[in-house]
This record gives sequence, structure tokens and C-alpha cells, in this order.
Amino acid sequence: MKYILVTGGVISGIGKGIIASSVGTILKSCGLHVTAIKIDPYINIDAGTFSPYEHGEVFVLDDGGEVDLDLGNYERFLDIRLIKDNNLTTGKIYQSVINKERKGDYLGKTVQVVPHITDAIQEWVMKQARIPVDDDGVEPQVCVIELGGTVGDIESMPFIEAFRQFQFKVKRENFCNIHVSLVPQPSTTGEQKTKPTQNSVRELRGLGLSPDLIMCRCAMPLETSVKEKISMFCHVEPTQVICVHDVSSIYKVPLLLEDQGVVNYFCKRLNLPVEMRPRKMLTKWKEMADRSDRLLEHVSIALVGKYTKLADSYTSVIKALEHSALAINHKLEVKYIDSADLETTTLQDEPVKYHEAWQKLCSSHGVLVPGGFGVRGTEGKMLAISWARKQNKPFLGVCLGMQLAVCEFARNVLKWEDANSTEFNPESKHPVEDCMEMWNMLKRGTDTDLR
Repeated sequence: MKYILVTGGVISGIGKGIIASSVGTILKSCGLHVTAIKIDPYINIDAGTFSPYEHGEVFVLDDGGEVDLDLGNYERFLDIRLIKDNNLTTGKIYQSVINKERKGDYLGKTVQVVPHITDAIQEWVMKQARIPVDDDGVEPQVCVIELGGTVGDIESMPFIEAFRQFQFKVKRENFCNIHVSLVPQPSTTGEQKTKPTQNSVRELRGLGLSPDLIMCRCAMPLETSVKEKISMFCHVEPTQVICVHDVSSIYKVPLLLEDQGVVNYFCKRLNLPVEMRPRKMLTKWKEMADRSDRLLEHVSIALVGKYTKLADSYTSVIKALEHSALAINHKLEVKYIDSADLETTTLQDEPVKYHEAWQKLCSSHGVLVPGGFGVRGTEGKMLAISWARKQNKPFLGVCLGMQLAVCEFARNVLKWEDANSTEFNPESKHPVEDCMEMWNMLKRGTDTDLR
């Protein structure tokens, strides 16, 4: 088993998930079986209770696991099926260790972060890495591990220490570290700055991990002199400094890494059993990425929701729209509309925001209302649904969006003025939707395990 650890520095949200997915993609294109693990240092057991504004959309796996949205990227890029244990959190690790301590598994010893927590992390990774994720049921050969957060965060320290020990346990030829860092380019000077990367790598090396590849996120391609400077101060060869600049589509990132010799490096560094020949999978990938730049037809979809300030809140919906648009050779524009801005109360309080929201809606080719919870913004969603129905515009309601479409039809076509869901108005004379008994039990708090 080969392990590739992806860490991040300078800022969070730098693109570790896409880079981890892209590394897995180019290795899978070589005929290797690849799996992926995402580590989140927060104390929550899983992502199921998060607001979408915290870490974006919760991704639901085939086994019902509610996990970080990066696992969705892994599944889409690698065409694999993951389970909830592919998402490791501080909460899961501590819960596991405390349960063992309560059962007496540690034979009365003092339970500490080192070695007990760090050992538990290593055991979890080694066990999960061997579980088949492809349809053929073959055990993976490579495990890509993404460590969330930023090097230096107090939350991720036990994980950094665990992998410091892990590199010796599995031997150097089976472990390598990719460090993703930011190379900013201030508009005042236009010069690419290496100091944040230098500091980030120095901190990582001080904690016992020395990066094999430094992947630099930047707005424009790295200048040769900048690569050489990072190489000199970060203890790597210039060929080990990889430029990951902004591109028009995330599906170009695997091609970007391939062009800079990442596969060749892994073959030598990890002694991978790979033949250096043209790869059909990457050829198709390149065709898809190139086609996304040549789209001439345009389609705009209004996404009417409650969490529109963060695009990641609706990642699965956006990806589905992107893939659908690409399949019919259209360039997609998503217009994010806060449903509350469509309501008459906004017209009184903030008329500019109200008119801007309606202008966006009226200039769209179709309307999508995604899922959500709670009564806030539901009236605005129904106004958008009503407009789409009257204007004969294509409409898709997902979960709550479909429920509200039923309510809107009942109110405005069937003339049941108080038609509603029992979730929002239990006293409605026309309850056109009713909650499942399981949901009612949950609301009453009779069985907290049903969440």
C-alpha cells in the first residue's frame, strides 16, 4: 500500500480537495486502484449537523454517512464508492479511544494523545485504506489522504504527529507528502511572493514532515525564478515545485499535474508498477476539459435558496447542472438568488435588493429550488415557483423545493389559500404534505438516534 498525504498551508480552502482528487485521477489513469480518506480536525462526529455556511454542503454517501463535500469530489473524479469511515474526524477518534478506555482495553494505563490517539489515527487509516472502493472489489494500491485545515492549527496537531510516526512505520518508499501552499501576487507590485510558502514549509518540517512535492496555488503560472527560490528555501528540487494556477475548469487540474511530471515523480519516489504509455482515460478527460472552453450556447439557471452567500452550500446541485450543461454543449451561468429577497417585506425594507433579485429571476431560462429546512424564505421560494409556472419556464424542485411546488399549486390553482406542509403549519386546513412519523419522533425528541 502506498500512502500520499496532502497537507495545506497559509490559508484554508486553498484547493486541497481538488488537488487530492486530481492526484488520484492521474494515478487511476495509469491502471492503479486508488482510494481516498478525508481527515477533518473538528470535534464533531460527522458533518451532519453543520449549517451549510460552516463547511458547505453535507455530502451523503451510499451507506448514509453524512460527510464533508470533498468526498463528493473524490467520488466524481475517481468514479469510486466511499463509506462513512473514509471521513475521519477528531470526534470519531476520541470517541473510539474513550470507548476502549471505558471497556478497559488499555489495562489501566494513562490514556494520552501520544501514543493512544496517534496510534488510533494510524490504525484507522491503515484499516480503511485496504477496503475496496471500485466495482471490481479489488483492494486499493494507493491511498490519498487529505488533512483538512492548515498546518499549525492546534486542532490538527495530533494528526500531524500521527503521520510523522506513520512515515517510519510504513517506510519511506511507501509514503510521501504533498504540501499545498499559496503564492500571492499583490496587485500593488504584481510580484509573486514566496514568503508565505517558505514559512508554511518551515513549520511543517519543524513538526517532522518534509514535503516531497510543493504545489503552489497562484493566480498566474509560476515564473521560473519563483520556482527556483521556493526550491532553494524549501529543501526540494525545482521539479518538485508544481504550479497549480487558476484555470477555467477544475477538470483541467489533473492535466495540469500530468504535464508537470507528477506521475513520473510518483513512479520513482514510490516505486509504482506503472507503464509509461498513452492513457485512454486522460485522453477522454482532456477532450472533456477542452470542450468546456469551446461552448458557444448559453443557459442561465436561477438557483433560489436560503444559503446563496456560499456557493459550496449547493455543491451537488451545481455539479449536476454543470455536467448536464456540458452534456448538451451549453455554457452554464448560475444566478444565486436569496429567496427572502423576493418577498414583499424586502420591497419595503430594501427595495434595491428586491428589484435586483426579481431582475435575476426574470432573466433566467429556468428555475431550480433546492432543499432546505425551516420556514424562513419559503414564501419567496413559492413566489419564484409561481413565476416559473405562469411564465411556462422549466422548473426543478429538489426535496423542499418540490414540496413548496405542491403548496404553490394548491394555493394558486386549487384555491386552497392556507395549503401548507405540516412542518411549517400543523394547523393547516389543507395539509398537502405531512412529515414522516420518524421525523415527528425526532422533533419530539423520543429517539435521538434516528437523526
